[in-house]
This record gives sequence, structure tokens and C-alpha cells, in this order.
Amino acid sequence: MVMPRFVRPKEGDSESSPNLYVANCGPAVGLSFDTIASAFSSFGEVKGVYAADESGARVIVSFLEPASAHSAFIALNGRPCPHLGGRSLHIRHSILQPPSCREMASVPVSLNASDLNIPGLYLFHDFISVVEEGQLLQAVDTGSWISLSKRRVQHYGYKFCYDTRNVDTKQHLGALPSFVSFILERISLSPDIPETLDLDQLTVNEYPPGVGLSPHIDTHSAFEGLIFSLSLAGPCIMEFRRYTAGSWVPKTASISGMEVENPNSCSEVSGKAIYLPPRSMLLLSGEARCAWHHYIPHHKIYRQNFERLVV
Repeated sequence: MVMPRFVRPKEGDSESSPNLYVANCGPAVGLSFDTIASAFSSFGEVKGVYAADESGARVIVSFLEPASAHSAFIALNGRPCPHLGGRSLHIRHSILQPPSCREMASVPVSLNASDLNIPGLYLFHDFISVVEEGQLLQAVDTGSWISLSKRRVQHYGYKFCYDTRNVDTKQHLGALPSFVSFILERISLSPDIPETLDLDQLTVNEYPPGVGLSPHIDTHSAFEGLIFSLSLAGPCIMEFRRYTAGSWVPKTASISGMEVENPNSCSEVSGKAIYLPPRSMLLLSGEARCAWHHYIPHHKIYRQNFERLVV
């Protein structure tokens, strides 16, 4: 299955297309695909709503009939939509483009962890509020940064040693900062968290525009069974790969403290992807933690990732 790809139609072909490109609309602005489909269904049967790109703020609305798409375009383009929170929509016609050979290897992007069917993977939307996000960003900005090759980090509780890909449990940095106390309490009180936890290590990662993460599984001896990751300041798409036993050869290297393999040597791989909106909390446990490599493709979308790593 491949994510549908849509492009601007040629001159004169607009009204023959059942698809609309809609900007200022999507999960990043608080509108689910179901809500969008419901709003546009007043113009005709909607076949589907798709992410137009990685921003989370632009979608493709695909109708069954071209006339329905044209009616929606006339009624909503440049105007506020009362069924979508009064947001002003910027719309143009769009046509479906057949995937290239390179795109055939891509994977669909899911909005919910349950859609990926990876045991141990959880995504909690709106884990913190917009106000709390702003307060966290201000607190983090005053912290002590360590510069790595492509990003900078802060360590609390225990320092991760990128040369050895491990932590020195004898060098305790002290208690976790007070600005994460409400997050720890919220985790402890959540009925969806699978077990009681003693959270004592925190790493803050800041990714500049264009910087992602190579496919990796975080060192188990350093972080043990669970990893929490709270996304701040921007969305991203995280992808997952699981390699069939014996189908890949590890590359002996250490990149920013992660176990990294050579993807070119792999012949059998399963791939899945999920959209991580701002203020969402991702939990990797069980199979998702230990059997699936996770990574962030290089995209030019600014994001700051506030990652909770459990020792």
C-alpha cells in the first residue's frame, strides 16, 4: 500500500478532478481526518482524506464525483468553514498521480498507533496543553546544552555517553528538573501506561531544520524496557522498520549513542510510519522497543523533541 500522491492538474482539467488540495486544514491545526471528511460530505460522498505532505496542516479531500469537489471548491475556497472551527481554507483542484518505482517502496502514514499493529507502541495525543508546551520550551532554553554533530542535547538524572553507548550509573547528576514534575505525575496516573515506573533519566534533543534520525534501536542496557518521547514545537513523521532474522548485517559503528545498521545490506524489511503531532507522547515498549528500528526521515520541518528515556 502506498500513500496517494496528488499534483496540480493541467490547465482546463480542474473541474474533471474529484480531488481537492486543502491548506490550513489537518491534524496539526486540531482537525482529524474524520472531522474533515464529515465537513466536506455535505457536498457529496467523500472517498477519503489524505495527508498532502508532512506538515499536518494540508490535506487532500477525495470525492466520489468531480461535481462534488467543484461545489466544495466554489463554496469554501478562501472562506471560513463553520464546521471546521471557522478556519479559512485555501483550496485548489488536484489530480492523482501514479506512483513511481521509487515511491512504491514508501509506506502509508498512520495517525494512531493502533493502526500500525506494532505490539507495545502507544501514542497519546495532546498529552500536554499548548500553555504547558510553552512553559517547557522556556525552561529547556535555559538549560545546559551539549552540541553533537547534527543536534544538541541536555541530560538529567544520568548522562548518556555517546562513545560507549551507555550510562555510568555511578555518576548520578541529581534529581530530574522540577519543570517535568507534572509530566511524571501524569504518566504515573495514566491508566494506559502498562506498568508502575521509577523514572530517573531524561534527555532533551533539539533537531535543527532538515535533521532526522538514522534507523536504530536504543541501547537496552542504558534505557531498559520503556522509552517515552514527548514532541514539542512541531510535528514529524516517525518510521519503523523490522528486519527478518538473518536478512541484514549490522554495521559496526556508533552514531550519537545509537545502534545503527546498514540498511543497504537488508533484503527483507517491514516498514510502517506514524504522524507525531506537537504535544503528543510516544511510548515504545515490548516488541516496538526491542524488535523495530525507529527513525525520523530528513525533512525540513523545525521540531524540538523532548525525549523521556527510562533507565
